Amino acid sequence: MHRTGELYGHFETLEQQKETATLGMWVFLVTEVLFFGGLFMTYTINRHAFSTAFGVGSNTLDLTLGGGNTVVLILSSLTMAMAVWSAQVGKVGWFGIFGKVRWVSIFLIATLVLGTVFLGVKVVEYKQKFDHHLVPGRGFDIRYRSEHPTASDNPKEIAAEKEELEKAFAKDPDINAHAQLYFSLYFGMTGLHALHMIVGAGLLLWLIKGSFAGRFTPQYNTPVEVVGLYWHFVDIVWIYLFPLLYLIDRHQ
Repeated sequence: MHRTGELYGHFETLEQQKETATLGMWVFLVTEVLFFGGLFMTYTINRHAFSTAFGVGSNTLDLTLGGGNTVVLILSSLTMAMAVWSAQVGKVGWFGIFGKVRWVSIFLIATLVLGTVFLGVKVVEYKQKFDHHLVPGRGFDIRYRSEHPTASDNPKEIAAEKEELEKAFAKDPDINAHAQLYFSLYFGMTGLHALHMIVGAGLLLWLIKGSFAGRFTPQYNTPVEVVGLYWHFVDIVWIYLFPLLYLIDRHQ
């Protein structure tokens, strides 16, 4: 396969190449919808069967961290969209000691930083689950935090959690087993999403390298647009995960 500049030999024009790459990404994203769809269906069935356990499990999540991460991802979608726009118009600006820098590079770096923040917060959340014995397995104990509070825990929150658990066990004596289904889905769905974020971060690093080399111009910016589609998809998946996992019983 020969290549002339950014045009590969089996395409006649850059526009045809761009349309083909975009179509390919959309086809890939459709398969991703089917992939995540299986998890969402599993979640729906188990939530209907064990609604009490799912509600208790959801209330153990840190709403501040989850909500903050949602804001971070929404901002990353904005910076990614701005990166695509900057590549399309060839926007250039002066940045002090760095001299003339393409805006596409700045927005791609901002997107990568926000994505890294998101992953860092997930690490903090996962550590909380390990500390509170909420990882499915032999050591799982939905009561562990309420029975082993730390000095940093709010006594009122611990008292409310104990009361909630007493009511939950009255409704579902096997809630400790059923809550493991919730956390299995929590780790599976958020872990798969985090894996997609890591892949996206790798793609952003590749784009950043190309942007500093001056590869992306108004005439050729296909990689930025295609990766942008992928990044927006991953963000949209989280928009669904957040209410399904974090907001089940918050109204009660």
